[in-house]
Amino acid sequence: MSVDEALISGDRFALSRFLTQVENGDPQARPVLDKLYPHSGHAHRIGITGAPGTGKSSLVNRLAHFIRTTSNKTIAVVAVDPSSPFTGGAILGDRVRMRDLAGDPGVFIRSMASRGALGGLAVTTAQLVQVFDAVGFDLVLIETVGAGQAEVDITRLAHTTIVVEAPGFGDDIQAIKAGIMEIADILVINKADLPGVENTERVLRSNLEMGYARFTDSKSGHREEFGNSGEGETKKAWTPPILRTIATEDDGIGAVWENINQHYDYLKQNGKLAGLERDRLVKELNDLIRTRLINQWRDKAGTLKIETAIQQVIDKNWSPEQAVDWLINSN
Repeated sequence: MSVDEALISGDRFALSRFLTQVENGDPQARPVLDKLYPHSGHAHRIGITGAPGTGKSSLVNRLAHFIRTTSNKTIAVVAVDPSSPFTGGAILGDRVRMRDLAGDPGVFIRSMASRGALGGLAVTTAQLVQVFDAVGFDLVLIETVGAGQAEVDITRLAHTTIVVEAPGFGDDIQAIKAGIMEIADILVINKADLPGVENTERVLRSNLEMGYARFTDSKSGHREEFGNSGEGETKKAWTPPILRTIATEDDGIGAVWENINQHYDYLKQNGKLAGLERDRLVKELNDLIRTRLINQWRDKAGTLKIETAIQQVIDKNWSPEQAVDWLINSN
């Protein structure tokens, strides 16, 4: 049996080994990824992001548990952990918090190291998600590392993006300043039993109302967006709900799952799912092109030439721009 056949048949050991190959950039993984690709495109990808300490991992844990106990949907969890400063691998904090999912044949948890990638996602995250999609998982939950202002990359990978906040975690408008509010399909205030939850919700709701005011029908209360007809045609658009949860007590988890399904239905009914998929593929192609060209250029230029340019910059003989000009034009 070939590797791709073993993966599609549900061989968990083969899946674990192959995911390691993908994450490490093993050339042997490439042809298998190519064979798996036609089988992808069916999973609902759900991104969970937010500042460190808001309880993202606990929320993912209890959400996955809730889904498994109320449906027969299978779930893959991709937890992008910070990289260890010593080994470069994932610290695996999320696996520690998700111990109660261990042993469930319908759940597969994979921690991966961010390896310094911005946007809260490692560069191979998209490939891992594609693998889980192709081998038949119904849902892929992607928890990001919590990188703050660069966290918005998750929107290009997930169909539904959940932004997790918590009361008392620094400045109440930090999420607004970071631009993270703009990417939310669902806003969750976790740890809602902590003091200050009302103020946190008030700030979030006020920001939403300011952002969506000019697109909202004052009679229906629904947000609207303009069509492409040029005749002022409007249609209802999704307004992010603000939900309170206490993940450690399973409080509010059902409402989160209900809104996830509602958002996915909205995307399908309004024809937006295809647009999201196209945007994701464009980004993935651009990332692959960029990586491939850089690697090819480095191989052609050689280490000595690159080190020469770096030293010239260190010695203040060249500016970084001059060094890049020399490297490109002399190659």
